[in-house]
Amino acid sequence: MAKTALRKITMAVLAPAMALGATVGLASAPASAAVWNTCDQWGSTNLNGYTLYNNIWGSGAGSQCTWANSGTNWGVWANHPNTGGIKSYPNSTKAINKSIASLGWLTSDYNVSVPSSGAYNTSYDIWDTDHDYEIMLWVNYNGAVGPIGGYDSNVTLGGHNWNVYRGSNGANQVFSFLRTSDSNSGTVDIKPILQWLAYTKGWMSSNETIGDVQFGYEITSSSGGLNFNTNNLTVNGG
Repeated sequence: MAKTALRKITMAVLAPAMALGATVGLASAPASAAVWNTCDQWGSTNLNGYTLYNNIWGSGAGSQCTWANSGTNWGVWANHPNTGGIKSYPNSTKAINKSIASLGWLTSDYNVSVPSSGAYNTSYDIWDTDHDYEIMLWVNYNGAVGPIGGYDSNVTLGGHNWNVYRGSNGANQVFSFLRTSDSNSGTVDIKPILQWLAYTKGWMSSNETIGDVQFGYEITSSSGGLNFNTNNLTVNGG
């Protein structure tokens, strides 16, 4: 499945308004009382140093609502039709704003509960500040989904084994790292992945500034309503 262009929320205001495929309804209630929830297409909030986005950006989308107990514990209920094309990327974003060369460390812990049906990936989406490069780290995926571009290599980096794909969505280069086995929890050392791209492959400059590290669910279909829970997500860099 070919992926489409930027999902960067800061660019959402430039995109034409999209007619949702169904009336947005109430999400399934989280286990504890949420401090924030939204069913708005571009709904967002700041919590504990993270920015959370509902981010329904693709055409033909249905209903979706995001809730949060904190910036590191949040979830999504989504009911998107079983049609092709990515419908949304609800996510939590942490700003880094350091060049690859100057990064001392950049790590993340994740723990999620995801459905066994539907078509989606659970992924990090990492951007440079100029939006020339998009680095995706898929820690699990299900259904008819696939990365942009062609296969390049298999590498073990940051504590995981990945199949690497390289391509372009027409607006920026996309480097996709697909974990060779699904994982719902773990730690990713992101710095050596960025160094591999810059120093080993030469696909981007070590002077590129890493702006945002996003983590969320790139949902293609979730017919009937499915829950995606981020039990814990932390991103730390310096």
